[in-house]
Amino acid sequence: MAKTKKRGAGPTPAIAALEKAGTAFSVHAYEHDPATASYGEEAAQAMGVEPGRVFKTLVADVDGSLAVAVVPVSGSLDLKALAAALGGKRAAMADPALAERTTGYVRGGISPLGQRKRLRTALDASADAYPTICVSAGRRGLEVELAPGDLAALTGAVIAPIARA
Repeated sequence: MAKTKKRGAGPTPAIAALEKAGTAFSVHAYEHDPATASYGEEAAQAMGVEPGRVFKTLVADVDGSLAVAVVPVSGSLDLKALAAALGGKRAAMADPALAERTTGYVRGGISPLGQRKRLRTALDASADAYPTICVSAGRRGLEVELAPGDLAALTGAVIAPIARA
C-alpha cells in the first residue's frame, strides 16, 4: 500500500509504530469538523469507505484494568462480550480523561497502535471479512488502513465478536 502523509505533519506514535514494525499501511487524511457528532462516521464518509470497514477505538474498564475494544463505527460495543473475550467478568466504558492520559491520544483520535501504555486489546471478528480496515492514526482527521491480521499482531489483540449491529 502506498504511504501518503498529511503535509507538514510528523508521524503520530501510531504511524511510527507501523513504520518501525515494517507493516504495510496507508494513511488517509481528511478535514475534521469539530462539530461532528460521530468521529468514526465522519471518517467513513470523508474517505468514501463503508462504515463496516472503519473501526473505532474504545477504552473500557474490564475488572479494574483498562482495555481497548476495536469495533466497526457502524455498530456499538457489547461490554459483556468484551469482558468475556478478555477473560473478565464485568466491563464498563472508561472515564474519557483517564483513557486520554493512559493512551496519550485525545478522544476521537485514540489509536489502538502506539499507545503510551500498551493495553489489552480485543478486535471485533467482523474485521476478518475485509482485506484491510481503517483505524485512527492517532489524530482526528487521520486514519491508517492496514490488514486486520497485522493490527491484531501489532496490538496482541484477541479477535472475538464484541460488537453489536
